[in-house]
Amino acid sequence: MKKGVLVASLLLVAGLVGFLVLPRYMASAPPVEAQASLGKPAPGFQVVDVTGESVALSALSGKYVVLEWWNHGCPFVQALYKDGKMQEQQKKWTGRDVQWLVVCSSAPGKQGHVTPEEAIRIQAEAGGSPTRILLDPQGMLGGLYGARTTPQMFVIDPQGVLIYAGAIDDRGSKNYVEQALNEAFEGRPISEPLTVPYGCSVKYGAKT
Repeated sequence: MKKGVLVASLLLVAGLVGFLVLPRYMASAPPVEAQASLGKPAPGFQVVDVTGESVALSALSGKYVVLEWWNHGCPFVQALYKDGKMQEQQKKWTGRDVQWLVVCSSAPGKQGHVTPEEAIRIQAEAGGSPTRILLDPQGMLGGLYGARTTPQMFVIDPQGVLIYAGAIDDRGSKNYVEQALNEAFEGRPISEPLTVPYGCSVKYGAKT
């Protein structure tokens, strides 16, 4: 009996490992290696947003920052926006001066790729209220953070430290980003700093 339980446990672990790794192989590989690590300074970046303004992480020092990987053509993203769950979090936390940055890393010709004008229109029609929308068609920002699904979320504290990475929620009532920000604002440790993201693979372009 014990041997059977052990075998079953090993198979379960193997399955979980496969679940964690599989999305990386399903998606096109980002052009750079991931540098984001929980509890460490978040990788710095400087990206032009959809209005043509430059956005640097260093300029947001002293504020909480949320990165939301977004692909408007992804059914998982569509479901969250249709239910208003993502917009609710955007509105709640930008109202508390959290910098909510929507990032689109879809390459030209891939699902979800948008022009600045399209990104503005789609977010507006959905009732979104992010602080900024960043377009990352070369996948450099996505690569730095190891983004592999849409949606995928990252939370950075005012000291520039990455304190949460993973899914927006548990596909149910628990919102991991909301939980992490509530705990951080209250000065408590983040109870679940790392979760497994779910969704569509990020549509990176081919490596050159």
